[in-house]
Amino acid sequence: MNYRHLLSAAACVAALGMAGCSTNPTSQQVGVGVGAVAGGVVGSALGGTAATVGGAAAGALIGNEVGKDRDRQNGRR
Repeated sequence: MNYRHLLSAAACVAALGMAGCSTNPTSQQVGVGVGAVAGGVVGSALGGTAATVGGAAAGALIGNEVGKDRDRQNGRR
């Protein structure tokens, strides 16, 4: 199995595990998870390990801000 496939599978399993542990996640929490996975996949496609980690971090930050904004619009926080 290719290392990228293993990393992608591990990220998906981690995301599903986090989603299963919470009852009603906020948009901010969903944004962080989706952003981290999407950023990691894009980073993996563009480069090596550093690009994957950097993409996941950047995606999590962007997802956090987008989700926080949606929570404010919906009056959740």
